[in-house]
Amino acid sequence: MSVSHAESPPTSRFDSPEQEAFLNLWRTYDRLRTLEDEFFRPYDLTPQQYNVLRLLQAQHPVPLATLDIANRLVSRAPDITRILDKLEQRGLVTRVRSEVDRRAVLVGIAPAGVELLDEMREPLRSCHERQLGHLPVGTLKQIVALLRQMRSPHETTNSPWSSPPHD
Repeated sequence: MSVSHAESPPTSRFDSPEQEAFLNLWRTYDRLRTLEDEFFRPYDLTPQQYNVLRLLQAQHPVPLATLDIANRLVSRAPDITRILDKLEQRGLVTRVRSEVDRRAVLVGIAPAGVELLDEMREPLRSCHERQLGHLPVGTLKQIVALLRQMRSPHETTNSPWSSPPHD
C-alpha cells in the first residue's frame, strides 16, 4: 500500500534544528556584513582594522602587545602583522619594540587614529541603527543573551570572546 502525497510526512529543508539555526545565523551575518562593508569603504578600513583601533583607543595611553591585540579581536585575524602594517602606513598606529621583551612589539593608537574614530562615531551609530534599529531594545538584549549562550561551551572563562564585544 503506497502513501499518498497528502499523507506523507512534511519534508524539512534542513537536516536538523541546529542546521536551520546555523544557516539563519549565517544569512543574517551576511546581510549585516553587507551594510558594514559599505560603511567602512569610504574610510578605507576593514572591520578588523577598525576593531584594532577601538581596542587601542580603549587602552590608550598604554600600548598593547601584538599578540594581545590578536587575542582580543572580535573576529580572528590570521595576519595581524599585515593589519598593523596598513594602519601604521596610514599613521593611525605606532609600533615600538618592548624594552622588557625585545621579541614583543607594542602598538599604540596615534592621534590620527583617535581623530578617525571620532569622525566615524556618529556615522557608525547610524549604520548600526540601519542594521538593527527596527528591533525593540528588549529583543536586542535577548539576542545578545542567546548569542552569548551559544558561544559559552566553546569559550574559556579567560577568553576575550566571553567579554562584551569590542565592535
